[in-house]
Amino acid sequence: MSAFDAASRVLHEAIIARVFPAAAADVGSSDGVLWQTALGTLTFDDTAQPTETTTPFDLASLTKVLGTTTGIMRLVGAGALDLREPVSSFFDEWRGLDREPATVRDLLEHASGLSARLVDPPGAGRREFEHDICAMRLECALRTRSIYSDLGFILLGFILSDRGDPLICDMAPAERRRAAPTRPMDEDLRRGALLVGEVHDNYAAALGGVAGHAGMFASAPEVGRIARTILRAARGDTRLPPPFSPELVRQFTTKSTVPGSSRALGWDTMLPTSSCGTRMSASAFGHVGFTGTSLWIDPARDRYFVLLTNRVCDGGTIDQMRDVRRAFHDALA
Repeated sequence: MSAFDAASRVLHEAIIARVFPAAAADVGSSDGVLWQTALGTLTFDDTAQPTETTTPFDLASLTKVLGTTTGIMRLVGAGALDLREPVSSFFDEWRGLDREPATVRDLLEHASGLSARLVDPPGAGRREFEHDICAMRLECALRTRSIYSDLGFILLGFILSDRGDPLICDMAPAERRRAAPTRPMDEDLRRGALLVGEVHDNYAAALGGVAGHAGMFASAPEVGRIARTILRAARGDTRLPPPFSPELVRQFTTKSTVPGSSRALGWDTMLPTSSCGTRMSASAFGHVGFTGTSLWIDPARDRYFVLLTNRVCDGGTIDQMRDVRRAFHDALA
């Protein structure tokens, strides 16, 4: 059995086990696509349409790396932003001895002390979010540990907007209607609805549909094209358009110095216990999304791996999804 057949089998068995109804994958090297596939149907309904390789998926937290981190890279490369700039220089309410030293770098490394999410239900726009995030009690001291935080990336999204490079999800209405559906969480006011082309994350929804932490939609080949560019830069290609220089990609994918952290600047790095499985090289970096998405890039092996699913459409648990991701990547790597 080939590696691609083995990976297809992992996804097929996951669909039978109802971990997700739809899946699309794109795997390749710096030279181009090696394998693309689409499996399942858009929902578990008997009349659901089959998944296509061009089906758009809600990328969830892949937005953090493909949108926000790339946007920050662009500003840094152009000299329009310094990672040492204090968060307080962007947000008047970011005040207090415990938080004023925090920088843009700390937000990217999930090392600002911010918790994952807000304690109370979200507000209705930027002003409310900004106030709630800047005024909330920090969960730990600055750079003492890494706490994966949507809130820090929401602030980074605001910084991008303020520096003239806002995140935009400009999918046409016809494309939105083709998107793999999701269902909102129980605490979401939209609970029970079938969301088609509408962002799953309730914070992103409250912020207009796209924010620094979530909101982008794309197909597996579209993510693959970006992954290929990043892979080429990570392998030293100097012919790529900004911001994808080897130096910037190396800077943003180097592991943090925060104790016990696997995080880089926006990206996560390889751990044998993570979603990338056990067979990637130590140089691998990637990210996952709550809806069932993932992207891993392994420069040493000259490979990228895109897996998009809609686990949150009546599918399985986070732990089941992690097991599928690990098996998928191990089959391919």
